[in-house]
Order: sequence, then structure tokens, then C-alpha cells
Amino acid sequence: MYHLVKQIVVLFYYLMCNLCPVKQNRIVFDSSLGKSYSGNPKHIYEYLMANGYDLNWDCIWFYENEKYNIPGMSRQVRYGRLRYLYYMATAKVWVFDTRQPEFLLRRKGTYYIQTWHGTPLKKLALDMEDVFMVGESDIDSYKEHFTKNVHTWDFLISQNPFSSETFRRAFDFHREMLEYGYPRNDILFRENTTEGIRSFKRKLGLPEDKKIILYAPTWRDDEFSEDDKYEFRPQISFEKLQKELGDEYIMIVKYHYLIMDAIDWSPYEGFIYHFDQSRDIAELFLVSDILITDYSSVMFDYSILNRPMFFFAYDFYKYKNELRGFYFSYSKEMPGPISTTTDELIEDIHSYDYSVYAQRYEKFKKKYNSIDDGRAASRVLHLMKQLIPSKRTDVYYE
Repeated sequence: MYHLVKQIVVLFYYLMCNLCPVKQNRIVFDSSLGKSYSGNPKHIYEYLMANGYDLNWDCIWFYENEKYNIPGMSRQVRYGRLRYLYYMATAKVWVFDTRQPEFLLRRKGTYYIQTWHGTPLKKLALDMEDVFMVGESDIDSYKEHFTKNVHTWDFLISQNPFSSETFRRAFDFHREMLEYGYPRNDILFRENTTEGIRSFKRKLGLPEDKKIILYAPTWRDDEFSEDDKYEFRPQISFEKLQKELGDEYIMIVKYHYLIMDAIDWSPYEGFIYHFDQSRDIAELFLVSDILITDYSSVMFDYSILNRPMFFFAYDFYKYKNELRGFYFSYSKEMPGPISTTTDELIEDIHSYDYSVYAQRYEKFKKKYNSIDDGRAASRVLHLMKQLIPSKRTDVYYE
């Protein structure tokens, strides 16, 4: 039955591509396959909206379950439904931050801007030696399907020269690399002010009389349930963190969008504040005083703020030697203390001295953030105007 439905869906999409013309001013967006309104697609859209392009361009956002509170004149369509296929088939420009279903081939006359979702520390695609992800069992098949998908991309946004080189090799990408920096980071330049931070704290319902820790780990390829849903299994003691740090700090927990666990955080009420995958993490960066992560690409974005980062790598050897592997030396490049137990992490926070890591931190930023300058979205808009000609005169919002 499943295969029959899939064949019907594919047939419907191909019929739309052959029967319906491309609408020259239509752009479709989604983030994390409709699971959130966030990331690079969000900040590209909001920049073009601030400059009035949503009045002239037909902007369509895809959502997974419930509609998002999206400003401007966009419309929202549920991901995976027939209307989704219609808008995919008739859009002039696609703007996505992750791979789309393989059968959705980009038709002639449509342009695909792949923004991606982070500078890579962990190995990707063709550089991987094995695969443990949900629905994947054969590394060669995984690589074949990945590169087939990549070959539909016209443009790929990169945060830095390191990413550009890595993406070209790991993705087998041979079209136009847009070394623009990440639009999602523009807000870190624009709103990193006392008033901007205070405003976001109020919006998020966070106390203003305590410092804030942001805990944002990545997902584990091999940690999923019997029904193939990724699970949150961090080897960290929230009880100890609350006991040792709760007088001075609260903690925001934001895990990867692939993790769908419904965790009961009520035992940590007043200390832990959880935000799901629909929340734009850039806002959480701005309100937090320190970041705890592991191998997530959030480290590259957060370093723009020049705030302390702590690396809780409890499964370092397994992740490095079995699950993924790294593109560079974790121990030599991380611009902050590395711990493997909660006790070590707490001690690192208590004894943190920025001067110890200042030189490494500056080197890290120079390598990975030299292009981010708060104007990445304007560069993307400049490209989009070439793809969708307009007679209007622009006054750019910063």
C-alpha cells in the first residue's frame, strides 16, 4: 500500500511539472522539512519581507503540523500534501536548509538555493565510512542517494572557505558556491544589544535576574527508538547542574530538530526551560551567557558573540571512531574547556578564565566566521533579484 501511494504522489508531481507553468515570482521556503520556522530560510525571508518583496513575490512556507506565526504576506501550506507538490512544481525558486525527498527533481526554469544548516565538524556524506541513521543500512546506497539529491542544487550557501572546500568534496557539489556567511547569523550582529537581549528574554518568558546557560547538543545517529524516532539520551546530570549552578543560572535545553522526544522537565521547574525544534536558536544564542554543546555546528555561530563555550564530550571516542569522525582535531581547536563528566563540566564553569582560551578563540573565529558580517541575507536577496527580475527601487533594511 505504501509503495502504491508513493507512486501516485510521484506521478502527481510529474504531471504538475508537465502541465502547470512555472510562476515567475513564486518562492517556496521551509526549514528542517517543515519542522520549524527558523534558520537561514527564515532570515532570508524576513529580510526580503522587510524590503517589501513579499508584496511582489508569492512566498510560500511549508509547515509540518501546525502553522507558524510568520510575518508579512506569505502563505503557508502543509508539508507533504498535494498542495505542497503543486507549489513545488510551479515555484521559480526553492529555498531550503536540508535535503528534500529524492523524487522532487528540480524542473527546468526553477532555481534551487540550498542554504544548508551549519559548518561541519563531523564528517558528511561521501566522507563518511559507515552509516547508522534511521532508515539507512548501506553506506554506498546512502552516498548514492545523497549525491543524487545534491545534483539538483543550483546554489549552496557556505559560511566560510573551510565549509566550501568540504561541501564540494563531501557533497560532490559542482555548481555555484555562495560564500556569503549565514543569513541566520545576521541577527547576532543586529540585536546583540542590552535592549535587544532584554526584549528576547521577555518574549521567551525568561527571568532577567539570573545568568543563562544554553545546552544545545547534536543528535546521535544510532540513538533511536523501535519506531525509528531519534531519542534524547544525554549522559549529563541535570540534578547536579541544578544543585551546583541553580542559584546563579537557569538552563535552556534545545536539542536537534530530528529528536522528537517528549521529555518531562517538571522536576527541574524554575531551572530548565525547554524550547522545541520550532524555536529559532538564534534568539536563544542572544539571551544566553554561556553555551554547552558537544559536536554541534552551533559552536561556529555562537562564537560570533565571543561568549564562553563549554564542550561536553562524554562519548568522544565512540563519536570520533565509530559514528562519524571529525574534520579537524577536536582537542586542539575547541575554543573552550572539554569535559566528559558532569562534575568536570561544573568545575570548568566555576573556574572558567577567558584569557586561557582567548588566542584559540580568536583563531577559531578567524577561520570559521570571517565572512559573517550581518549582511548575508542582503547578498542572497541580490541573487534572488537576478533570478526574479523586478523593476522596483530598493531601500535596504539593516
